[in-house]
Amino acid sequence: MIREASAEMRGHDNSDYVEIGEIPSPKVKHVRKVSVLPLVFLIFYEVSGGPFGVEDSVKAAGPLLALAGFLLFPIIWSIPEALITAEMGTMFPENGGYVVWVSSALGPFWGFQQGWMKWLSGVIDNALYPVLFLDYLKSGVPAVGDGFPRVVTVLVLTFLLTYMNYRGLEIVGWVAVVLGVFSILPFFVMGFISIPKLRPERWFVMNIHDVDWNLYLNTLFWNLNYWDSVSTLAGEVEDPRGTLPKSLFYALILVVLGYFVPLLSGTGAIPLNRDMWTDGYFSEVGRMIGGSWLTWWIQAAAALSNMGMFLAEMSSDSFQLLGMAERGMLPEIFAKRSKYGTPVLGIMFSASGVILLSWLSFQEIVAAENYLYCFGMILEFIAFVHLRISVPSAPRPYKIPIGTVGTILMCVPPTILIFVVLAFSSSKVMAVSLVAVAIGFLLHPLLKHCEKKRLLRFTTSSHLPDIQSSRYENLIN
Repeated sequence: MIREASAEMRGHDNSDYVEIGEIPSPKVKHVRKVSVLPLVFLIFYEVSGGPFGVEDSVKAAGPLLALAGFLLFPIIWSIPEALITAEMGTMFPENGGYVVWVSSALGPFWGFQQGWMKWLSGVIDNALYPVLFLDYLKSGVPAVGDGFPRVVTVLVLTFLLTYMNYRGLEIVGWVAVVLGVFSILPFFVMGFISIPKLRPERWFVMNIHDVDWNLYLNTLFWNLNYWDSVSTLAGEVEDPRGTLPKSLFYALILVVLGYFVPLLSGTGAIPLNRDMWTDGYFSEVGRMIGGSWLTWWIQAAAALSNMGMFLAEMSSDSFQLLGMAERGMLPEIFAKRSKYGTPVLGIMFSASGVILLSWLSFQEIVAAENYLYCFGMILEFIAFVHLRISVPSAPRPYKIPIGTVGTILMCVPPTILIFVVLAFSSSKVMAVSLVAVAIGFLLHPLLKHCEKKRLLRFTTSSHLPDIQSSRYENLIN
């Protein structure tokens, strides 16, 4: 008889690890949990933040492929990733998120690699937002376009937003709601104003022989991924088994509309000049459609949107490190919380990474983070399928309702897409990313050595279950 109430999850090194079932989240006194509405906008900012950055899809491939991409890509990629996040996140409602999923299926070594690659790609992703912020701001304040003023602006912005993360996730969540409404609203106003100016034939412009596939795919991939980032906040969510799936569903609708409506109005209402469609161009589109007032609104929305994306991404990255420390994968000091319930060292590490990487260009950052993110997603898909097959009767508060075979088939298109994105990456991006992966392979044994020699203290949180095991199997009575 299969024990459905509690299925033991087996690692590869006879270590204490994780159990599928009722996993209590670490409790922090006097810190309120995140509810549905703030979580929707945290997901929105982890994935999107609005159409800022989608302009390169038009430059790379023209209006038709850009519009088609932002309709079809969510079906191929975003929906499967969101569904997997809902199922796995409710099985493991703790801050380790996808690190725990992979560790439970493939063992702590691969779980650590997942954590390293996802954290690094997240920090690289967060380095984009000061860049995007200044790209929009420089049209109104040219002094921040380069040189010393740009460096100072990046440092000041990073410090202020890092401090807000330190003050608490609930504050970050409600700030995300306010910023999100302000950031989305001008594009729906622009869409309404553009209706008399729309020329539908402009939407169908395409030249298949003049497509920059690398830029096109990286732009789509970057703007529609990171649905799994919310899993590292599961331990801070109010009733994650109900809140997480609902929030992912509402956020998916918000993200797709937030991309498609601006692209539809921008490409249909003004004559096409593909070379002009690059990051920051929507402010000019707003001027041509509505006038200078709309330009300023879009620029302000872009600035605030980048602040929201920075806050959401840093929250996920820092709580991931906390979750890994609670599982004994990082030194105990990473599990230390501030009086506001936030991970102090995780925030400091994430902020330092952002500052170090903010000198890179927009395209370089997108390509590098996509490459690392792809590696992490491959491990997630393998872990998801492995757990579906090896422990089919394990408790799943939310379960994708298409059966095991259906879920395996669901993973095929996004897996193919991952290898396509990897194939189109430049040799420079590939080399840098592989070096980063190699560092992760060295870090794990180094940390284990430090633990063995007691150079650093590692502990597993008493709130999390300990299961001694060597491999996965269903328990049979």
